[in-house]
Amino acid sequence: MAQEQIHDVAHLGHVELLTPKPNESLHFFKEILGMEEVARQGQSVYLRGWGDYQLYSLKLTESPQAGLGHIGMRTFSPAALERRALAIEKTGYGIGWAEQGDIDHGLTYRFTDPDGHRMEIYYEAVKYTPPAELRPSLKNQPQKNTARGANIRQLDHLNLLTSNVDADSQFMMEHVGFKMSEQLILDDGKRGAAWLHVTNKSYEIAYTSDKTGAKGRLHHLTFNVESREAVLRAADIFLDNGVYIEFAPSKHAANQTFFVYVYEPGGNRIELCAGGYLIFAPDWEPITWTQAERAKGQAWGNATVPTFHTYGTPAVE
Repeated sequence: MAQEQIHDVAHLGHVELLTPKPNESLHFFKEILGMEEVARQGQSVYLRGWGDYQLYSLKLTESPQAGLGHIGMRTFSPAALERRALAIEKTGYGIGWAEQGDIDHGLTYRFTDPDGHRMEIYYEAVKYTPPAELRPSLKNQPQKNTARGANIRQLDHLNLLTSNVDADSQFMMEHVGFKMSEQLILDDGKRGAAWLHVTNKSYEIAYTSDKTGAKGRLHHLTFNVESREAVLRAADIFLDNGVYIEFAPSKHAANQTFFVYVYEPGGNRIELCAGGYLIFAPDWEPITWTQAERAKGQAWGNATVPTFHTYGTPAVE
């Protein structure tokens, strides 16, 4: 019988992205992707998609190198926060408590996964209240749909490069509360990739084997849009604005999302996606792909671009 899921973490809340080109990256996220700036603090700018219920979903921070700053996840309650913090502390990967997290949330517990990706969990969070010019007509929508740029709706998921997919995925399942939706098992029996979820989305965090052997790197950060047509429209916007398109629009075999991949000016890989499937079965068994099956490419046979298996941030030789 499958182990019952730990229902303490509610969802992926925000991601801090590091960039050596803060002005250019900010222009990309605001004008090309269409995000709203909500605050600035120190070397960081906080941004949101029109469908995010919290104050922000992206913290963009100036840094010498591109990459991941940290991942923030909201828990279901203060008690859930205490339970997860205690469980994570026992693993030896805890960093500790902070009375004040980023600008939108309070008491925060910080930790890393085994590979060194920095993470935090919190409960207290500021819900977004739009100014008059962004007040929506529909009361059940966080803000007005501005239809600027690619018009991203909200934070969707991220893919982390790791030196040990098994160690990181097991840590997230056993101690944080994620479940596995899909996995790639290599010919040598090792897990080459794992897709994990806490909501009924098929994944919020994916781990992919880092071919360089480096630790703690970012593969990509993803925002969702409303439709496949919106992904295609975004590709045209990227083309017109000189944004490098690494992987033209297609459909993933794993998780079935329709996608386009680009590099933002700081060097981080960004995906826009639509679709995918939802999981309702409480006894879902992970879908397993073989190395030969994944070598066939994406859902319609499109070959995966070579840099997809080698590039990440920060870049390594």
